Amino acid sequence: MIEQLRKDQLSAMLENLPVDITFVDENDVVRYWNKHDNRIFQRPLSSLGRPTQQCHPDRALDKLNRILTDFRSGRRDSVEFWKDIEGRKIHIRYFAVRDTDGRYLGTLGTDQDITDIKRLESEKVTLD
Repeated sequence: MIEQLRKDQLSAMLENLPVDITFVDENDVVRYWNKHDNRIFQRPLSSLGRPTQQCHPDRALDKLNRILTDFRSGRRDSVEFWKDIEGRKIHIRYFAVRDTDGRYLGTLGTDQDITDIKRLESEKVTLD
């Protein structure tokens, strides 16, 4: 249960996830991201507290606004893309965040370099 986590524990957990995460609230304002210094897609600290539309290139705005509209309306709960960037495969996912009553609270975005994961071929069940 979240009530049993201290803020420092939650923060450390989020920083140690193997993905970059970003949270945009119900008003499309960027409220949080982890891994500031080594993110796949770098952002200036000035992006916090600003509309997410101001943090994306113009060519992506139509798609971004469509995703947010679909999440708000309940038409979609998630969207995913992947891109090849400088020889790396980047998996990008967005999830609608809702409370227990289904009310839209915002969007969680994740970016993950899956290049090495895609190379896995067999089981590894040992520690070495």
